[in-house]
Amino acid sequence: MRARYPDHEGFVDRDGVKVCYEVYGQGAPAAFLVPSYPITHARSWKGVIPFLSRHVTCVTTDGRGTGRSDRPHESESYGPEQVDADLVAVLGAAGVGRSVVIAHCHAVAWALRLAADHPELVTGVVAISPGIAVAPGHDYTVEPERCWPDDVGDPTEWGMRNRQFWRTDDGYRKWVEFFFDQQLPEPHSTKHYEDTVSWALDTEPEAMIAEREGRRAPTGSEADELCRRVQCPTLVIHGSDDRCQPLERGRRVAELTGGELVVLDGAGHLPHGRDPVKVNRLIHCFVDEIGR
Repeated sequence: MRARYPDHEGFVDRDGVKVCYEVYGQGAPAAFLVPSYPITHARSWKGVIPFLSRHVTCVTTDGRGTGRSDRPHESESYGPEQVDADLVAVLGAAGVGRSVVIAHCHAVAWALRLAADHPELVTGVVAISPGIAVAPGHDYTVEPERCWPDDVGDPTEWGMRNRQFWRTDDGYRKWVEFFFDQQLPEPHSTKHYEDTVSWALDTEPEAMIAEREGRRAPTGSEADELCRRVQCPTLVIHGSDDRCQPLERGRRVAELTGGELVVLDGAGHLPHGRDPVKVNRLIHCFVDEIGR
């Protein structure tokens, strides 16, 4: 049972890789909801779509590597040029000319790049818990990042974010369970935890490894410059207790884009899932203002 089913859905096929998309509601400007795949997929927007689609057209995608989309295991299949082309193709197939792009975590970099490179397609950007390296990450993620390709034996906590560990019998599951426990610090998050773990386990470790190694996310001055290139209105939403992306990254994205920052006190990394009423109101006001 779902609160809202798509009005129509389909696939785009790019070089043999099929990517699923769904379209809900009608009205302009459209909202393009981009999840941080492949660790999650379009269902992560289930708290947003039923409300937002009453007012505007909503388009979302599973993204390559997850959901009903294909799962290539080659890192080059997840490079920026592939992701960008997928997003443009989905908008075309959905019949959407221009949209407000709403993205979460590392998908924010994709949204910013789409806005910078295709300003004719993007009227605004909503960046939720932006995972772009315009500021340092949390201290406890530094060593795991450095040791990502190494055999670290039997790691714990953030050290489980490790290529070799994910390839062990239950390593990937242990990582996913720990990761989403950290991302949902709010009380009474059991259902959200069960959902996010289930969605992540829907993707096999090899696709996750390939995406992580093929992502080529911007860092340092490159990340700063990407933000500065965005000319459309930008809204940044960030939780004060985000244990994946430091709040300073949200502040910096807002500063570099000339956008607005809204800090949700006590919220973790998944405010659009855990506190959808607040996030829905923020998104709706932003989209409505652009429409007017």
